[in-house]
Amino acid sequence: MGRRKKKGRPISGWLVLDKPLGMGSTDAVSKIKWLFKAEKAGHAGTLDPLASGILPIALGEATKTVPYVMDGAKVYRFAVEWGAETATDDAEGEVLKTSDKRPSRNEIEAILGNYTGTIQQKPPSYSAIKIGGERAYDLAREGEPVDIPAREVQIESLEIVSHDDGRTAFEVDCGKGTYVRSLARDMGRDLGCYGHVVELRRTVVDPFDEEDAVTLAELEKAVAGAEAPFKSEDDAESDEAERFAARFAAIDPLLLDTGEAMDGYPQIALTGDQANRIRLGNPVILRGRDAPLPTDDACAFEHGRLLAIGEIAQGEFRPRRVFKL
Repeated sequence: MGRRKKKGRPISGWLVLDKPLGMGSTDAVSKIKWLFKAEKAGHAGTLDPLASGILPIALGEATKTVPYVMDGAKVYRFAVEWGAETATDDAEGEVLKTSDKRPSRNEIEAILGNYTGTIQQKPPSYSAIKIGGERAYDLAREGEPVDIPAREVQIESLEIVSHDDGRTAFEVDCGKGTYVRSLARDMGRDLGCYGHVVELRRTVVDPFDEEDAVTLAELEKAVAGAEAPFKSEDDAESDEAERFAARFAAIDPLLLDTGEAMDGYPQIALTGDQANRIRLGNPVILRGRDAPLPTDDACAFEHGRLLAIGEIAQGEFRPRRVFKL
């Protein structure tokens, strides 16, 4: 029996989407995959529908670099409304506890040190974490008790951006697995006034930031402009191949190269012979005083394009993942 032909184009790269409010991460990936007619797509870090901002979406070969982007630092700007704790730790959930107390800026600043460095954090009951094979939010919606153990997370900085009666805006620089909603919940409890997130925007998923981002509106405008000449007055579709070619010519330049995801990792420039060895899965010897130091993760490039990710050990680069160029 022959192999089933893949649907879509073998297009590869990163689309850094500025995800709008109200759209789920899975829906965003599906939309981008459809716009680019890509064979394969995935994202590097879920954003809730009530959050906006940076959602890096990998197409094709770039999906092999998703774990490295997910491990990168994140920066969020968020606002906490004091005086109520909700079931979801954001504005969507049922109010569970209330308080008339509203903290001062000085009171809030006094506890921020408790939330920086390596801390133990209990994820929200309404989260995508799996418990016994089921998502925590599915169990919570069914009324099942949800008890997720606290886990270690890293927070580099947590600062107040603005403070007004009943609401405080923050910026947090944090590592993988940090829940901003949990920060709001826990700070509210510490302050004795309760709190929940009412605004949330992700501005960085290292190495990508807002300067790399493209909005869905910008993508759709580019597609509409490119395809407009192929529609007749009665709106009948013209030659499909030419229409799609015009679309891709308009939006493909918005993709970042797959190798952009590995910015910050040690990089090796390969010769032609070395690249051929890597394509076969073989190691290459690294010579000279400028040879990189041993490391678990390094990248090999051919003519500026990412060819492989692997380790450097015993004077060799040993590929683990090889990319199609």
